[in-house]
Amino acid sequence: MIRSVFATLAAAVIVSATGAQGCAASGVGDPCIPEQEYDQAFLGFDPAEVNVESKSFQCLTRLCLVNHFRGRVTCPYGQDKMGMNLPGTDGQMGGPFPPKDQEGNAVGPCTTPDGSEPINGESMGTIVDPVDIAQVHPGCTDRQSANTVYCSCRCANADGQTNDGAVYCTCPSGYDCAQLINPIASIDPDLTGAYCIKHNSEYQSFNACQLPCDPTAPGTTQTCAPPSIR
Repeated sequence: MIRSVFATLAAAVIVSATGAQGCAASGVGDPCIPEQEYDQAFLGFDPAEVNVESKSFQCLTRLCLVNHFRGRVTCPYGQDKMGMNLPGTDGQMGGPFPPKDQEGNAVGPCTTPDGSEPINGESMGTIVDPVDIAQVHPGCTDRQSANTVYCSCRCANADGQTNDGAVYCTCPSGYDCAQLINPIASIDPDLTGAYCIKHNSEYQSFNACQLPCDPTAPGTTQTCAPPSIR
């Protein structure tokens, strides 16, 4: 069973299941695809949220971290409400999918990670969000999945301590132990606290997501790609 936690900047957290124990640092930074992306109705993550997916079989640490990332890892350019074109967002009009982005990576409608099912916003034949339908927002050039979605581990509790009897990891070189999930009544305390994040990858809401990933932008400044391509 996959267990996840979502935390907004105001520390309002939605829990979809119970928490996980700490883990060893081996494997921290390995790419992972969140379990939600296998759901055709899942339209993407919100950049104001943190997601902690425990019991991830993709990670040696058994934990896949989504640290203020927008959209779907496996569909960095997103799609419109019908899943037929690029999305219209951030003041842009969208437009048809180009065959490839500026680095030669294929671009097209969003699918489940194995490519077998289109992301159509449906669950059991019902549209979950009648407003967005199948729209997936593009990722942000400054919050690409390579720097925000990867295997991680819990390195301290909500008080910044590691002496409470729980198991914590030591962050490897190039990673910082950062507080991501604040404690509230509905959260398992084993999930609150700090996690290893890549150095200089802290989320700053006032200047985050300035540019969306856009495969049609000149040059490669707005070219984004999922971990499997990098």
